[in-house]
Amino acid sequence: MEFGSVDAGLLGQGVLATLLYFVVGFAVLALGFVALDVLTPGNLRRQVYTDRNPNAAILLAANHLALALIVVTAILTSDDSLGQGLVDSLVYGLLGVVLQGVALRLLDAFVPGHLRALVTESRMSGAAWAVGSSLLAIGAVNAAALS
Repeated sequence: MEFGSVDAGLLGQGVLATLLYFVVGFAVLALGFVALDVLTPGNLRRQVYTDRNPNAAILLAANHLALALIVVTAILTSDDSLGQGLVDSLVYGLLGVVLQGVALRLLDAFVPGHLRALVTESRMSGAAWAVGSSLLAIGAVNAAALS
């Protein structure tokens, strides 16, 4: 059985690219968390991880999944040049953070009730699932719109 040769330089470039794209993806998700925390009442980290508020967790999870779709699509469709690909992924990821924030504000303005206040309710609500699904759908549309 022959395994063939291994190009260590090519492997090293791939590992470096993976690490750099990880940093970009992590940064976008972290900024998405901060943006969601700013747009919702109270301390989101405390509500999700200490108070175990299901509504806050649903919105956070949906927002993270939406941003991950955007970043993954940006990486997959980015330029073959590593530098340009990283910049593309970062810019489109940051645009995704902004658009997800705009979407949350629009949902809060047009849907009956106060969706932002939903985050502080301790009882799981169907509205949290609806808003979370909307955020995920909007993220998917944003991901598909990348060019």
